[in-house]
Amino acid sequence: MTGRLTVIGDALLDREVEGRVERLCPEAPVPVLDAEATRSRPGGAALAAALAAADGRDVILVTALGGDLAGRELGRLLDEAGVQVVDIGLDGATPVKVRFRCDGRLLLRVDEGVESSAVGEVADPAYEAIESADAVLVSDYGHGLAADSRLRGALAAARHVVWDPHPRGALPLTGTRLVTPNQAEAAAFAPEVEEPGNQARVLLRKWGADAVVVTLGREGAVLAYGETAPCRLPARPADGDPCGAGDRFAAAAAAALADGAWLPDAVARAVASAAAFVASGGGAGLRIAPARGFATEGEDAETVAARVRAAGGRVVATGGCFDLLHAGHVAMLEAARALGDCLVVCLNSDESVRHLKGHDRPLVAQEDRAAVLGSLASVDAVVIFGEDTPEAVLERLRPDVWAKGGDYALDELPEAGVLSRWGGEAVILPYVEGRSTTRLLEDIAARAPR
Repeated sequence: MTGRLTVIGDALLDREVEGRVERLCPEAPVPVLDAEATRSRPGGAALAAALAAADGRDVILVTALGGDLAGRELGRLLDEAGVQVVDIGLDGATPVKVRFRCDGRLLLRVDEGVESSAVGEVADPAYEAIESADAVLVSDYGHGLAADSRLRGALAAARHVVWDPHPRGALPLTGTRLVTPNQAEAAAFAPEVEEPGNQARVLLRKWGADAVVVTLGREGAVLAYGETAPCRLPARPADGDPCGAGDRFAAAAAAALADGAWLPDAVARAVASAAAFVASGGGAGLRIAPARGFATEGEDAETVAARVRAAGGRVVATGGCFDLLHAGHVAMLEAARALGDCLVVCLNSDESVRHLKGHDRPLVAQEDRAAVLGSLASVDAVVIFGEDTPEAVLERLRPDVWAKGGDYALDELPEAGVLSRWGGEAVILPYVEGRSTTRLLEDIAARAPR
């Protein structure tokens, strides 16, 4: 079952201007960017909400949009992303961040309308969105919404509040389930200590939160909660644009808690999801397709892939036996889904599993395994294949991305060569340490009475 998520915070409009540089300006020794393409996307709390919606989750965004052109454009983008918006109104300009890039590299960022403005009246729909949510993400960008006393009063009674703070924003509420500062923010909030684990412990006491996780970029995150020592969660290093990775992390953590995940597992999923997001291009690589990927009755995986591709979306596929679904599988599937606009799981048939794993596997029949996978919010369609590897299925689906979880090298994946025939990309995703079907079976055997 997928938990309901409400995001509260400051929405921004992000614009990317991509071009080429071939000369210097005659007035000064600065590059001249010949703009070739301009693209807009949701930013701030709006990005966090759009990413959660792209995972197939029901998301409500409580925010304040201006009545200007930027506000209307942002509202349209959120509608296309499948986000339900509760707009309480903004007496001022909608914040806009414009990034100028050449060859994927950032040259300059220009911010407009980022000063705090008065928000409108908080009405019943905002309170209802908080009350009905299985988890609430507060995405504070320092523009004033998270400081609103009316919203803070409603948040005090909410379940599983995740707070993504900002140095110029409001302090998290006492009793917040999880606060997610990045390393620079943690240093600003707790300048008296230097080591991230110690910063997390200091902030845990200072804010009165249940847990604090300091995100460390390529190095993962460090989590402090209760009386235990801080827990380090490494990430698979990813090269790419880190813009938006904090929003991806916070949204994934809140979504996992909404689904009932144990806190360390929720943070581990968020680490994996953020790393996959950066590897896929970060915020600059975000695509919003108006069409959702989920299969409707009577649609097969090929139809879903074709429909998403026709709408301009990006098709992702992954594969495996998925005999006993566990937290490692779930984290990998969520990270894979974040790479595009639909996720198709290529599932080994019973015969294929027996050939690969032995006569005593699978433990769960293929129809049941497919049903469980298909019920996950991250999975849009499942296709069963009988061979040892899914090359034939991939030839029919022709996905843009083949995602595989585990400790592999790309040259070890036979699917990588297949993807190269049509320009597809093979990606290795991080996995949750200590989670595997084999280990589960070993634990069960060890505990069985003799």
